[in-house]
Amino acid sequence: MSTGVQTASPQQRSAGVEALGDLPPRNRVCLWHGLSVSGFCKFLSLKPEITARNLDRLVSAGLLTGYNSLMNGLESLIYGGRIARTPVSAPPIFILGHWRSGTTMLHNLMTLNPKFTFLNLYECLFPGHFLLTQKINAPLTEWLLPRKRPMDNVEVSWAAPQEDEVALAVWTTLSPYLMPAFQGRMSVYERFLDPAEMTEPERRIWKDALLTLVKKVALRRKGICVMKSPTHTYRVPTLLEMFPDAKFVYICRDPRAVYQSTIHLRKMMFAENTLGNLRPEVWSEETLYLYEKSVRRFEDTKHLIPEGNLFELKFEDLEKAPADILEKMHASLNLPGWDEAEARIRKVVSGFSTYRKNSYRIDTDTIQMLETRLRWVFDLYGYALTQGDFAAA
Repeated sequence: MSTGVQTASPQQRSAGVEALGDLPPRNRVCLWHGLSVSGFCKFLSLKPEITARNLDRLVSAGLLTGYNSLMNGLESLIYGGRIARTPVSAPPIFILGHWRSGTTMLHNLMTLNPKFTFLNLYECLFPGHFLLTQKINAPLTEWLLPRKRPMDNVEVSWAAPQEDEVALAVWTTLSPYLMPAFQGRMSVYERFLDPAEMTEPERRIWKDALLTLVKKVALRRKGICVMKSPTHTYRVPTLLEMFPDAKFVYICRDPRAVYQSTIHLRKMMFAENTLGNLRPEVWSEETLYLYEKSVRRFEDTKHLIPEGNLFELKFEDLEKAPADILEKMHASLNLPGWDEAEARIRKVVSGFSTYRKNSYRIDTDTIQMLETRLRWVFDLYGYALTQGDFAAA
């Protein structure tokens, strides 16, 4: 299967790729620890690169598969009927936007609304048995987690909002989040960006998993579920097929910041989850390709969203006046709970001045490359072209 990715020029291969000397400390928990026995076997059948240095991750993940499978089965036995009967009384809200466009900040702020709920980190890493095990396991294993995310200094806890794509990855392996184990091999995971490109059996499994996640959250907590995964930006038609009345929030950001911050994200997250060697020489072209595909896919499909169910914003506006933007979003989408959430949100954003963003420079060659290749994105979202230094975070 052709990925559409062309061989990068020497300039593109080096553009914006940071040195690998400042990698994060090795975490005790990685993505593959949530796999079941069948998921682990399927994952290995795709032949990820495995090096001796990362063999401990593979072994520890393998040891957990039996436990995960057993707990998945017990939960299905105990809760399966209740999950199946649980109605989705309020369709989800989907936060869309390419990685590092501000989706995490938006997700964290939106979920301060008591009328909303979300999937947390524990639920995403162990989607098959969190109803059964979370209350016991989460407090006992909190010490295994890093204090902050290495890519942006956001605090980490089992209870913190997390991307549902993590859950889809470990539960189905039908996810582009296989990418840390298959760097430079987009043919393995690219078609999982969009269920329309999956086989019919795969599509049924994927849709059932997403619907079950929403139902499990509804069984555990009241409120509209706010789902955040950049991967959903490629999936608007399928999401509307499943949830015709779903609301969507799309966030964009200056392409220069998106690019450089995504390169940093890849370095940090791939270092934490790879089983092989890091391959920074492929990150630039893959990032550019997936970014362009994300923007085009959203722009080509957003007309399918019913009027009044889509709110679009810029990260720069959210960063400047977060509470005001959220108030506008609530009004535009006719969302409940703003009166209850406003004081809480304004209190949280008043502390943003103490938050330390990552800071790194983009060289002029990279800026020139981005402003040439992504000129259409700059024009589309109204970002001015510059030929000087640019700080990203």
